[in-house]
Amino acid sequence: MFFKSKEGKEKILTLYNQKLKVLNIEYSEKLVETKFGVTNVIATGDTKNPPLVLIHGTGGCAPQILDSFPNLTLKYCVYAVDVPAQPNKSAENRLDMKSLEYGKWLIEVIIKLRLKDVTLVGFSFGGFISLKALEFNETPIKQVFLIAPVYIVNGNPLVGLFKMFIPLKRFIKTNNQKHIKKVMGALFSEYDDFALTYMSHTFQHCNMDFSPLPIISKDSAKNLKTPISIFAAEKDIMFPGRKMIKRAKRIFPSLKEVVLLKDSKHVPGSKDFKKIEAVILE
Repeated sequence: MFFKSKEGKEKILTLYNQKLKVLNIEYSEKLVETKFGVTNVIATGDTKNPPLVLIHGTGGCAPQILDSFPNLTLKYCVYAVDVPAQPNKSAENRLDMKSLEYGKWLIEVIIKLRLKDVTLVGFSFGGFISLKALEFNETPIKQVFLIAPVYIVNGNPLVGLFKMFIPLKRFIKTNNQKHIKKVMGALFSEYDDFALTYMSHTFQHCNMDFSPLPIISKDSAKNLKTPISIFAAEKDIMFPGRKMIKRAKRIFPSLKEVVLLKDSKHVPGSKDFKKIEAVILE
């Protein structure tokens, strides 16, 4: 099971609902049945607008990623998806990162929602899922925006070990806030109390997957035809920005645009999210 206890799950879902309320938006919540379990989707914006599917990263949830992009509904009908086996309202089944399961899952959600010509926006692990979806079936997807995505390059494992995994393991063991703040400081350009509380609860109450992250092969990348835009974070210790841009330019023939977010850590700050949003709305 993904959640370690019923109490832990309740704590996280309480925070989830708080965040959703604070967004102060008109929305509908839909449960989509898939082969991989039930998927929760938050839809907001005019359904006459073109569809945009928004996918959060590891340890995240749909309300959190919606909070980073408050203006997308000016042009799009936005569908923020809760990724399975993450601290949210979707099924607890963990999908296989090495296969196309995450791609199959997302495409199934898109088809069940009856969406066509989808703009896909994936942050971090959401970027990995977006690329897996393209590998599986590009038909319903019009364009893709990837923000500090998993699956193109990995950072130096030693740096990750000392700045992230050791403090994280210490936090899980001791529940001492000092350790989780170290992790947040290594990952986030800036963070608020909500992000700190959510991450703390996630690592205390969930069985997170720490297995190595795969990298897309040159052969798979060269088959993709959908326009891809990438926002790479310069100071991302997990997926270094300059290294990512270099490889992306080499392997993706459909690469439309790359932006290096100067001084940004893995999770961009609000100024960078505004910049990204403006590009998506262009």
